[in-house]
Amino acid sequence: MRKGFLTKVTGVAVAVSLLLMGTACSSQDTSSDATGEREAIHVSVGRQTLQNVTFPDGDNYEDNAYVRMTEKELNIDITDEFEANGEDYDRQVSLALSAGDIPDMMKIGSLDTLKELYENDLIADLTQVYEEYASDYLKSLYDSYDGRALANVTLDGKMMALPGTNGDNGPSIAWIRRDWLEQIGLDIDEDQDGCIKIEDLETVAKEFMSKNPANADNVVGIAFAPWLTSGDPDGTFSMNSIAYALGAFPKTWMEKDGKVIYGSTTEEMKQALSVVSGWFREGILDPQVGTRTWDDITALLANGQCGIAFGTWHIPGWLLSNVYALNDQATFEPYVVEDANGMINCKHNDATGGYIVVKKEFSNPELAIQIANLFYDTLVNDTSLLDKYPEVKDYVTNGVDGSSRPFNIEINSYTSLLDDYTEMMKGINNELELEEVSVLETRTNIPAIQRYLEGDVDADNWSRYHCRLKGVGLIQSVTENNKFAWVTPIFPKTTTTMETNWANLEKLEEEAFIRIVTGDIDVESGFEQFVTDWNAQGGAQIIKEISEQLQ
Repeated sequence: MRKGFLTKVTGVAVAVSLLLMGTACSSQDTSSDATGEREAIHVSVGRQTLQNVTFPDGDNYEDNAYVRMTEKELNIDITDEFEANGEDYDRQVSLALSAGDIPDMMKIGSLDTLKELYENDLIADLTQVYEEYASDYLKSLYDSYDGRALANVTLDGKMMALPGTNGDNGPSIAWIRRDWLEQIGLDIDEDQDGCIKIEDLETVAKEFMSKNPANADNVVGIAFAPWLTSGDPDGTFSMNSIAYALGAFPKTWMEKDGKVIYGSTTEEMKQALSVVSGWFREGILDPQVGTRTWDDITALLANGQCGIAFGTWHIPGWLLSNVYALNDQATFEPYVVEDANGMINCKHNDATGGYIVVKKEFSNPELAIQIANLFYDTLVNDTSLLDKYPEVKDYVTNGVDGSSRPFNIEINSYTSLLDDYTEMMKGINNELELEEVSVLETRTNIPAIQRYLEGDVDADNWSRYHCRLKGVGLIQSVTENNKFAWVTPIFPKTTTTMETNWANLEKLEEEAFIRIVTGDIDVESGFEQFVTDWNAQGGAQIIKEISEQLQ
């Protein structure tokens, strides 16, 4: 199995990373050289938005610096046929599909939707235009996934979408208040490798509660979101890191001994629930677990009632920054939780994250490839483009969210996160000139982290230091020490029984796990009953259907 390498993910403070990936545009008719010679091509898009995105005055999703650059470079005119976020966007896509009339280009979120569009003959075959128009650099980004990303959009031998990439984000990290550890004189990592045991977490939680460094009311040792587990390996506020350390992979389809299994129904999962249930009985776990919302847990951290948070490498930039906003003395140290053999168990993500499809009747499908070239090659590799469009440079520098681009997807190299970290450290240590750094966002990270190390601890410097130097640095260290044990899940298509039963099965799982953890039902008998009910209510049939897919 190949080693796991990590790639960028979205987050408010790290959104710049989504803005930088661009590619050399083809010199076809749609290049800027032709802008004065022919009428602009109109392109309608379905735009997936995010809530609370801050644009410069006068800009919006349909008219902003990224869109204006795209229109000028490719001589096109982009209009939004519909805009929405979350489930509302999915509904807009479904309505367009049902009507048989989709925008010229749009993002979709699932392989099931892609298949439905294909089966209804609504989308263009991009095989030829990809081969002809995609830059070598863009192709190399996809190639870094060993064919997995493109395979997901290949139906009957035809490339039916431009896939976003989805690299491995790494494990759920335990972010622990470093200033509190120093204040009470607690050292849980004598060898300084960033790897700790489950027992170390228990020690920290107990000490933080008994010593109460922030003199807060109603202190909490460890808090988890009501859903307890996450299908994402780095699930924020989840118990994933505890489960993984015990060999359990909740909400994950896997193959073991030639059979399909569901990770939430294994003996290892029962063991993980037993550990967390023990924390509840001892008072380490939040007494309001199951009812405490995401925002409630964020408030616990910000108010100094809790000093441990679980999540991905970039949560300091958009979540733990809430703590710093109320206490500028707050610092965090990241740790990964190792198993009994000293390994960090983690699972691979699906290589594809979102899809861009093109309407079958659209006259210029190559424009989809050229837009990808522009953002995922040229904007990364050609610094003169930012000189040409200073307002785009301002977007990058100020971290305007990447959803403002025409395509709300990422296309990154599989190793990009650690590659950028290596360059960043060389820059911080003055071993590489800033202008020699290949990624613009890394060029902005280097001086910010240097300022932080020199004592300028403003919020932006604080966030970049914690995310990039601490968070990614921990992942780099674990990778270098060969301590990751990677598992490759099964990523099945939605089965017939999933369509009808999955929502109820998810509810069954989450309710049973909360009841087990809080002691409402016994761990042994409660978990056994959950597995029995899960199988009877459709789980066993879904396993059968996934097995048939694999065959």
